[in-house]
Amino acid sequence: MKITEGCFEATGHTSIICDFSPPRSGDPVAVEQAQIDADFISVAYNPGRAVRTNSAMLAAAIQRSGKDAVFTLATRDMNKLALQSELLGAQMLGLRNVVVVQGDPFGQQDQARVASVNDYHPTGLIAAIAQMNQGVDFKEGQLRSPIDFCIGATIDLSRGIEEEAQLAVRKVQAGAEYLITQPVFNVDHVAQYWESYAYHSGKAGIPPIYFGLQILEKDCVLFSSVPESVRGELEEGRSGADIALELYQKFQEARLNNIYLVPPIKPGGARNYEAAKAFLGKINKR
Repeated sequence: MKITEGCFEATGHTSIICDFSPPRSGDPVAVEQAQIDADFISVAYNPGRAVRTNSAMLAAAIQRSGKDAVFTLATRDMNKLALQSELLGAQMLGLRNVVVVQGDPFGQQDQARVASVNDYHPTGLIAAIAQMNQGVDFKEGQLRSPIDFCIGATIDLSRGIEEEAQLAVRKVQAGAEYLITQPVFNVDHVAQYWESYAYHSGKAGIPPIYFGLQILEKDCVLFSSVPESVRGELEEGRSGADIALELYQKFQEARLNNIYLVPPIKPGGARNYEAAKAFLGKINKR
């Protein structure tokens, strides 16, 4: 199922995408770990810039197990030929949902071992996938048959609402059909974002947005976007699951019914998917 067919706007219920990290091995046990009661499992692209299972291949394996899946594709590591070939392979494997990112830049130590490619920037890759959906590749050649992907893009409201709204407009104009945000901790920012997006797009309509909701733990990896007040609550012993449930309630009150759930990230990159399952069990009983 495509994300645009399964989101709140189409079905009238809460829709949840759960973030999932591919393993640093080819062990198929990852497919079992992905049996999470979310509407879609979104396989990340090489988190931590580490060698991991290909996101499209893992997403296809998860989908064969009965879960709708999304694969992430980054512009950082492949040229246009490789990226478009990967998309054809993903189509053959039965995938229908992709989300485009740039990928974290390599640090100085990484650059001694590996080079960035960035043959596309994310908006350019989005446009290229939209063109492939019409049956045309980057050489302006005709594919034997068009692909059929629902294209997603990412935004981060912590970088500045105005700037991210303008970026989102460009991505949607290029062909993005849904958006995923980095974790949101202040629901008030969403209304500001919608207003800014409508202003810059010149119309009131807005594509489906899945708002990031991160489950935190005291010793998990915290990113700069986590407010100091939330960090303080964790240090004082408040449960990260409790914080997530409170935030989910605020999402519901604000009618933010599309959720991008981010399970805790432990030092070293391991994920606590049991925390995600417990969270989903609690909200599904409400």
